[in-house]
Amino acid sequence: MAKRWVIKLGSGLLTRADGKVDSVQIGRICDQVAALMKRGIEVVIVSSGAVASGMTAMKLVKRPKDARELQACATVGQPELMSVYRKHFARHDLLGAQMLLTYWDLDSRTCTNNARATLDLLLARKKFVPIINENDAIADEEIRVGDNDRLSAHVAALVQADLLIILSGIDGLMTKSDGTGELIPNVKKIDAKLRSLAGGAGSERNVGGMITKLQAAEIAAEGKVKTQIANGRRKNVLLEIASNKKLGTLFDLR
Repeated sequence: MAKRWVIKLGSGLLTRADGKVDSVQIGRICDQVAALMKRGIEVVIVSSGAVASGMTAMKLVKRPKDARELQACATVGQPELMSVYRKHFARHDLLGAQMLLTYWDLDSRTCTNNARATLDLLLARKKFVPIINENDAIADEEIRVGDNDRLSAHVAALVQADLLIILSGIDGLMTKSDGTGELIPNVKKIDAKLRSLAGGAGSERNVGGMITKLQAAEIAAEGKVKTQIANGRRKNVLLEIASNKKLGTLFDLR
């Protein structure tokens, strides 16, 4: 049984069809995280959704293209998103602990050591769930990780996780580039043929796609971490993974 997991939650998973934050879905995830923690699994969440939350609060229909507007959305949306997590974790006597990172933080030995020490302390207390996002309010192209798939992989390596789980609205890597065909359950090597199966982002509220998930798996593998891609809309998906049920696509590139 893996004892330390990093779970990445995509924007499409955390928002409804109308673009508003899906509090019910976040509640389901929080319930599963609480159950995992009772089993002795330490959990770090890397959560998208700040921009989508900001779009809702600012009454925007389409994702802004201007960098400053995106940063404003994230600034408004981040506390809105955390308030939803806070409400649901409170039902389990747990408290979310926010950490915002940039590429500079991950590239600095001092910052990574401080971040690791903070996360280790929080996890050791058994009452806190670290919730990490990119610091979109200040990040620009120079210091930006770019998407939370890759950010989650860096975090998984940082905390020496046993497993990185990337949850979105897809079942995993499929045998056709349009996302159809048969599920590929296991990947031992990422080559040109495999990359050709990766499609684009799923919607205007999403930044990544399968390409960034493959990149995340490679980054995680450098830190000796396995990566599993699974459908976060599946009922009790995290609990099924904890019970060793074979779901999604598992990347073991180590």
